[in-house]
Amino acid sequence: MAEWLTAAEALSRLGVRPQTLYAYVSRGRLEARADADDPRKSLYRADDVARLHNRKSRGRKAALVAEDAIAWGEPVLASAITTVAGGKLYYRGRDAIELARTETLETVARRLRDHEGPSLRVRKTPAGPETASAYARAFAVLAAQAAIQPPARGRAPKLLAAEAGGLLDALADAIAGVETETGTQRTPPIHLRLARAWGCDAVGADLIRRALVLLADHELNASTFAARVAASTGASLAACGLAGLAALSGPLHGAMGARVQAFVDEAGRIGADAAVSARLAQGLPIPGFGHPLYPAGDPRALALLEAFTPPPEFEAVRLAAEAQTGEVANVDYALTALTVALGLPQNAAFLMFAIGRCAGWLAHALEQLQTGRLIRPRARYIGPAVG
Repeated sequence: MAEWLTAAEALSRLGVRPQTLYAYVSRGRLEARADADDPRKSLYRADDVARLHNRKSRGRKAALVAEDAIAWGEPVLASAITTVAGGKLYYRGRDAIELARTETLETVARRLRDHEGPSLRVRKTPAGPETASAYARAFAVLAAQAAIQPPARGRAPKLLAAEAGGLLDALADAIAGVETETGTQRTPPIHLRLARAWGCDAVGADLIRRALVLLADHELNASTFAARVAASTGASLAACGLAGLAALSGPLHGAMGARVQAFVDEAGRIGADAAVSARLAQGLPIPGFGHPLYPAGDPRALALLEAFTPPPEFEAVRLAAEAQTGEVANVDYALTALTVALGLPQNAAFLMFAIGRCAGWLAHALEQLQTGRLIRPRARYIGPAVG
């Protein structure tokens, strides 16, 4: 099926009037673009048309519509921050892959927040014992800030945006194990602080910078949705960040790197081809491969993998997985391979994910606060009969 359809083709497949087609576009349910051959006409994304057709053919049963929206379905919230379109990732209209080639996490975070002002240093709070792991310090610093920050609802948007920058710095400093700097002294970029803490050279520092930018946001993933739900209650920005971090810690999200590493270790014991075959025989997915939003391949992974050579054990798994499944490596594979290639701490993949994605959590929290709306879905009860 062609990626883009003419208006006549879209109308035919959907069986609707032109007014309905335009309404789909205006509500963000159908992506449209100008026809390069005739700018007066529009083309419509075929995947969106197919999804709308399937939904229409099933009827308008609310339960089915809601379930589809939650599980990789239609957008459930309007946002101007990030989108995935045509197999690419965009931060406020800019290609994230292009930004990752030159920008720092700080500059991208300001773009996501749509705020170019300076960051506001948050009040220094203990981030846990010095002997605590970086993982524990990440939770501790956000929890400590959440305990002292006032609710965000009703506060000036510019002040909150500046405060968000300070929170991102505080999280990075806690993970790097350094004191949060105050005053007028210029703070080194986050990727340099991490590189120094992890003993990386300039090449390693630049790879960390690239990874942080690529991880900065990814539309309404589970952790970002959790942060937006917290923001919808008017909670403090630190509380929103903590909600995002809690969701990220799950093995199906930010902690996916541990599953990738475990699979690579297994492949090292029994051979990559055998490890992939065994997983497929059990009907299990291969950790680190495939992504529902990127059928042709995760561009974030490609952007990272073009900048370094994965260790041999990772390369063996990639070749075996792609040969047997046709699925391409995703960002979890690339980030875990990068961690091993640079000799970073074992949980560095998760820590980079947390710092990078915190930029997105805070941007989405700010956007949600501006709506003034509470996110409150309904549950579809399937328990014992009542009444």
